[in-house]
Amino acid sequence: MVSIDVWNASVDFPIFDAKSRSLKKLALGKVGGKIGSEGRVPIIEALHDISLSLKEGSRVGLVGHNGAGKSTLLRLLAGIYEPTRGHSRIIGKVAPVFDLGVGMDPEISGYENIMIRGLYLGMTRKQMEARVDDISAFTELGDYLQMPLRTYSTGMRVRLALGVVTSINPEILLLDEGIGAVDAAFMAKARDRLKDLVARSGLLVFANHSDEFLAEFCDTAIWMDEGHVKMHGDLREVLTAYKGYDPFERMHMPHEAPVLSGNGGE
Repeated sequence: MVSIDVWNASVDFPIFDAKSRSLKKLALGKVGGKIGSEGRVPIIEALHDISLSLKEGSRVGLVGHNGAGKSTLLRLLAGIYEPTRGHSRIIGKVAPVFDLGVGMDPEISGYENIMIRGLYLGMTRKQMEARVDDISAFTELGDYLQMPLRTYSTGMRVRLALGVVTSINPEILLLDEGIGAVDAAFMAKARDRLKDLVARSGLLVFANHSDEFLAEFCDTAIWMDEGHVKMHGDLREVLTAYKGYDPFERMHMPHEAPVLSGNGGE
């Protein structure tokens, strides 16, 4: 049974090269948490006193302005960042998808990048070899898969990365921004694969600014603000509080957000 538990966790980043604390305060403003004033080294408190309990079947959206702490929280949930204070416990195999370009080499072919990206996401070489034909058909890149990645357009790179990402079988799927640099027709195709990916995942945490994406993949949400969890609950209620209006009415969606079934229930 996969799960993520976080108890009173904070994440601090010391700024060792700061020449002026006041300059850092002026430059950063509200972005990236708060700056501590104690000690000789300025400290950015990126996350403060976070407590969460996510179980198998959870489908959680992360909302908040840029710099509110969403990406830092995802990295805490992935085990990439250890809490400076407090504790966290992760049970299950994590597939962190924070940057579609991570793990891809511009000097080697698309086929070779499929293997490398898959290994980066925790798959075995044998598992990726079994998925190559499916990924190739999905990307529609044809002979370009034999060409170096540096010859690809941005949209082609996103196609390749999405093909790999949506082929894995994660227990815990952590998705950050970065989906969308493809044409509309291909995006519709990608959304179907994303739905299947989410359905295969035991637990999902998805940071995104798109209400439609969040409504399609999540049923609860966490509103981050200045490194704090400002609100955690039903997706529609959190989005309404965050935006100041009900986005579901503007999307002409039903009262309840769609729930994608995973390997279990909450």
